[in-house]
Amino acid sequence: MTDDETKGGAAAPAASEGTWVPFPSSGDDKRRQAEKPRTPQTLSPTYRLAYDDPDFLTAEATRGVRLQLELMKPELALIEAGILSTVVLFGGARIPEPGQAAWAARNEGQKARLEANSRYYEEARRFARLASRHSANSSGGKEFVIVTGGGPGVMEAGNRGAADVGAVSIALNITLPHEQAPNPYATPELCFNFHYFATRKMHFLFRAKAMAIFPGGFGTLDELFEALTLMQTGRMARIPVLLFGASFWRRLVDFDFLAEEGTIAPADLDLFQVVDTAEEGWAAIRAFYGF
Repeated sequence: MTDDETKGGAAAPAASEGTWVPFPSSGDDKRRQAEKPRTPQTLSPTYRLAYDDPDFLTAEATRGVRLQLELMKPELALIEAGILSTVVLFGGARIPEPGQAAWAARNEGQKARLEANSRYYEEARRFARLASRHSANSSGGKEFVIVTGGGPGVMEAGNRGAADVGAVSIALNITLPHEQAPNPYATPELCFNFHYFATRKMHFLFRAKAMAIFPGGFGTLDELFEALTLMQTGRMARIPVLLFGASFWRRLVDFDFLAEEGTIAPADLDLFQVVDTAEEGWAAIRAFYGF
């Protein structure tokens, strides 16, 4: 061992729960890299530490590593926060708060329809309040925690309902060409950002004990049918799946027709329940779990 290693070069212990670690941490090495002389060799991209090289980490060949990291980072944060189970709340980003203009309308007719559907914003907010009060009272905010996609519209209503009663809520945002900023009601320490829809979908369902699906577009339908398929095929435990807005869902999808045609089993119609109000939805969850 050299004098440099014993006097200044050796790493301080990277302690984890008091455990001595006699090796330099990755953070220590990263800081030391910045102190090295700036030469053609040290400035070459090939000299960068692999975990500190953004070009390497975003290369085509390292997609598998990025998928792993994106799966791991939120999981570690949720474990640290003690989140045990969630209520997943999906719905359209374009549905405005009552009294607000529809920001994504393409014409007056669409504007009128979206603004009429603002009742679902308020229903989602009320439902999130009910779930969050139960979460706080029964588990100290660790069970039945509201999780949304983190954006505007019905997603915002879900996070907002939790905030109304002083509860935490989770936001799983996604990077989009037209950048979606997180809504201001999600708990900052539980607000995540994803590049891959696949890893985001996994995190939506990892802790899910119920799903509340409000009117929405392709994204809402994608998440709904993904979950129904997993439950139909036995790859996921049965949980309450609540479709809010009978008039919307009956016009959008003829589920009975699928059963009549034999493309799904009649029993598959029991995988979800259509409700109209926050109270109906929460009563269905209470009945399912017997509390």
